[in-house]
Amino acid sequence: MKQLLSEMAGHTQIDLDNTINSGQVFLWKRLDGFWYGINGQDVLKVSQSDRITSYQNSRTDFFRKKDNLEEIICSISKDKTTRLAVKKYLGLRLLRQDPFQCFISFIVSSNSNIQKIRSNLEHLSVKFGKKVSFDKKEFYTFPEPRKIASASIGEISSCGLGYRSRFVLDAARIIQSGQIDLEDLKKCSYSEANRIIQSVPGIGSKVADCILLFSLDKLEAFPLDRWMIRILEKYYPGKFGIKTKSITQKQYEVLHEKIVKHFGPYAGYAQQFLFKMERENYQKKWL
Repeated sequence: MKQLLSEMAGHTQIDLDNTINSGQVFLWKRLDGFWYGINGQDVLKVSQSDRITSYQNSRTDFFRKKDNLEEIICSISKDKTTRLAVKKYLGLRLLRQDPFQCFISFIVSSNSNIQKIRSNLEHLSVKFGKKVSFDKKEFYTFPEPRKIASASIGEISSCGLGYRSRFVLDAARIIQSGQIDLEDLKKCSYSEANRIIQSVPGIGSKVADCILLFSLDKLEAFPLDRWMIRILEKYYPGKFGIKTKSITQKQYEVLHEKIVKHFGPYAGYAQQFLFKMERENYQKKWL
């Protein structure tokens, strides 16, 4: 652990390529040596030294630089597997995204792959977002809730969302109506915010945890998909009591409790390091 912390102290720069290519965001592309990404109504330009320039001139802790990384690494590095993942991807960070964009993005992500998710979200943005010029380039911002909420199912379906179209429309209407205030969820406990998000049609445990972790500051969230189940079975055989490849809501909750007990309150960071390592091991495509 001392060696890992020593290496971390000398490696504070964010690894943009690994962070952006880690399944957290989809509307990002690399152009002329910079990363450009859509973050709600804003467009961010990020240099390799992780300096952010914003279309809206906004100040955002997008890369969560205020997190106490040393404390987090100490907390999650409970075993050799996590320590290896952290060591391999020291520059990897969790992102703090626009909540509504994250909300819709992970509804769209259900039973899909990164390339298709990206394509679907790009089509949504072109159809319902705002065209802007930034740094002599053209972008489409992510649609506001009211734009999607007032659309027809046919218009949303034309973006390639298939059966997810109804879920996206329902979610936008719920947010637009004020039934759920995404900013207020940041003030709720993990369990309360999780319960509220899962009340939205089309959102299950895994999608809820992605939204909570990547946009609502719930660092104990630990998204469990087939990749993470595979990882837990492979590196922690018998520890978490996984007996089936598909898990019920109740099993998910019990498994989450065991995971947080093992990794601690920053379990979401452990999830991201492990997920990134295993996907790279299998040489899976990112953005």
